[in-house]
Amino acid sequence: MDFLYQDPYPILKDDTQYKKLTSDYVKVEQLGDREILSIDPKGLELLAEEAMKDVSFMLRSSHLEKLRRIIDDPEATDNDRFVAYNLLQNAVVAVEGELPSCQDTGTAIIMAKKGENIFTGADDAKWLSKGIFNTYQNKNLRYSQIVPISMFEEKNSGSNLPAQI
Repeated sequence: MDFLYQDPYPILKDDTQYKKLTSDYVKVEQLGDREILSIDPKGLELLAEEAMKDVSFMLRSSHLEKLRRIIDDPEATDNDRFVAYNLLQNAVVAVEGELPSCQDTGTAIIMAKKGENIFTGADDAKWLSKGIFNTYQNKNLRYSQIVPISMFEEKNSGSNLPAQI
């Protein structure tokens, strides 16, 4: 039998709408015959901060559209419509940036890949964690991360760190 490698999740056509935060922290440099993307670690901090804020207070427009379709669906039950309507009401409140869409904000988890031509020159996890910290300090997110003090004691971290990166 021959070895055959395949990515576990092959990339399909991506119709996701993205927003550009800034290009201030990114530059292309030449290293021999290779182009290297050089990223200032402050860019990682900004990215993590904005992503944590967005995921806490906003739903994608495609998700909101699906909730709206439930309300209009003649086959939806009264309960289906009630839940969809309440989720839409919650989204309206959350997008104002004061109350998140979910109060149990839990552990911050970042999953990412960094290609071989991407240089930061820093401890990526530290800068991503700083961005998460900033969001928890500056937005109305509940601290719910418990950390061990000893074998029998624990306390709230007060920052929802450490993140899982």
